[in-house]
Amino acid sequence: MAEGAALQDLFRQAWGRFPTGVAIVSSLEEDGRPHGMTANSLTSVSLEPPLVVVSVGHGRHTHRYIRQRGRYGINFLAEEQAEAALYYARDPRERTPPPPVSWALAPSGTPKVVGAMAFMDCRVVGTWEAGDHTLFLGQVEAIEVSPDRRPLLYCQRRFYALPPTPLR
Repeated sequence: MAEGAALQDLFRQAWGRFPTGVAIVSSLEEDGRPHGMTANSLTSVSLEPPLVVVSVGHGRHTHRYIRQRGRYGINFLAEEQAEAALYYARDPRERTPPPPVSWALAPSGTPKVVGAMAFMDCRVVGTWEAGDHTLFLGQVEAIEVSPDRRPLLYCQRRFYALPPTPLR
């Protein structure tokens, strides 16, 4: 059985083979500027009330901003937004402005990515510490959907688009 760093490497490899959608978790910085973090570790939890969970590493700026504000946005990226996913996956100190997206604000003040496939505005209603991450349970208070957009997918450290024809 693998241990330590070897187990972490195998863990990454295994999860890297699980295809996911790509999202930007959005929040506001202390000075009110939009902040984003690329994520594929999020899930729906409940339909009534509508609840979602995002997992954010303790060392990420996003962790601090969500804790301070008690809100976050989930922006499901469309297939042509891979550059935005790459940009917001980098450490903020390594990002070269301007960002490859435009931002707008929801009525609550939560930033949303213009052109995203879908946006959910969430209020934090619970938190759980889980290893080196915090799970932020958010109650979805507003949703916007663009039905004409196609999703950006991620698997084995690469981005993909859906084939033009569904299998079923």
